Amino acid sequence: MRPELAVRAEAELGEGPTWDPAARRLIWVDILGSRVHTYDPATGRRTVLATEQHVGAAKPRTDGGLVLNLRDGIGAYDRDGTFSWLHRDPVPGRRGNDAAVAPDGTLWAGTMRYDETPGGGSLTRIAADGTATVLLDDVTVSNGTGWSPDGTLTYYVDSPTRRVDVLRTEGQHVLERRELTTVEPGAGFPDGLTVDAEGCVWVALWDGAQIRRYTPDGRLDRTVPLPVARPTACAFGGPGLRDLYVTTARVGLDRPHPLAGSVLVLPDAGQGTESPAFAG
Repeated sequence: MRPELAVRAEAELGEGPTWDPAARRLIWVDILGSRVHTYDPATGRRTVLATEQHVGAAKPRTDGGLVLNLRDGIGAYDRDGTFSWLHRDPVPGRRGNDAAVAPDGTLWAGTMRYDETPGGGSLTRIAADGTATVLLDDVTVSNGTGWSPDGTLTYYVDSPTRRVDVLRTEGQHVLERRELTTVEPGAGFPDGLTVDAEGCVWVALWDGAQIRRYTPDGRLDRTVPLPVARPTACAFGGPGLRDLYVTTARVGLDRPHPLAGSVLVLPDAGQGTESPAFAG
């Protein structure tokens, strides 16, 4: 399994790859570049949407358009490009980071402080009507979020902890949080993640130059070396959801690899599952 170049770019902080099955395209963001990118692997067509704020994640909506995790809250673009705020909650020194759509169509959106102050971030559930419920209020760098194929388990990363955690939830409440696995010092920090059809968790390791696959019981099953130091997140897409796309970053690197900031792909890496669109 060898990584290939999917999209050549120089994103400062490429993040949040998401496969949009309706449009058959990949959506990803450059957080610090305030850009939302799309890529159609069948035609090579690319688009770029400039946002007025740093954008941590962009996800498709059921009626078309996008929902965005922005610096000051959750915004939405309609199919015709009209922008509106769903939930505005500006906090000086804080921005939106990674986000994911749950099986029930709600958006789970993370935040973090720019200076990464411990406990300065949160994980919030955004309903279709914009109603916000804080699920976790004492995290530092809210990152990867994903669900088991049956939707009963939530996997979650607060990067500085080095852990991938499992959340047991009921409605709008987190009832239990336990460790699935911990990434050993020197191997990088867990960042974005995705869950495959077998229930295994694929995690990008920031400063680890690799993607790891963990079984549902937390066993390290596979390691895929990458040429770039800072992979940020991964998602299955393409025909049959067999290809694993990986976003990368070049921010903070004195001599970044020529592919840093590009989107890589691991062809035929496994079997993904279709991600739901945001219900709002």
